Amino acid sequence: MTLASLWLPIILSAVFVFIASALINMLLKFWHAPDYRKFPNEEEVRAAIRAGNPAPGQYAIPWCDQEAMKDPAMQEKFVQGPVGMVNLRRAGPVNMGVYLAQWLLFCVLVSVLCALIALVLPAGADPHRVFHTTALAALLGYALGLVQNAIWFAWPWKNAFKYMADGLVYAIITGLTFLWLWPAV
Repeated sequence: MTLASLWLPIILSAVFVFIASALINMLLKFWHAPDYRKFPNEEEVRAAIRAGNPAPGQYAIPWCDQEAMKDPAMQEKFVQGPVGMVNLRRAGPVNMGVYLAQWLLFCVLVSVLCALIALVLPAGADPHRVFHTTALAALLGYALGLVQNAIWFAWPWKNAFKYMADGLVYAIITGLTFLWLWPAV
């Protein structure tokens, strides 16, 4: 069996996950809408950030290197707060087309990796093994990396768990698609 023999489950599982994610985010407004909050003084925060003219990127507040972390004045900044991460994009209108295209490409990448892992299974493999192997691989791709965001980048654990639940749904969809289209002997 070759990777080329799995092109249909690769493409369809990516498309099905893409559709499922759209449905989750468009129809279940209660699910992810509370993940993002508005600063009570948003205009002042925006003005302060604009005044510094930072380039797009990820910023830590307060920022310090390991040496400065030992400084009592820096430690006091952490005590006083706020402590967090801020991600900034390039200014301009939001282009959802670009984000959606990147998401679809990521879905295809996860499906390709699932297929590569599943190549250890023969054509006509036990259906349970096909589902288990591909769904578990997809779960790793769609959900596990979010734990790092909660640990290192100040994501609320509640948000990380919700996105991990989405990842579980995507993994099940991927596993079922590979199961459905797995080559027979």
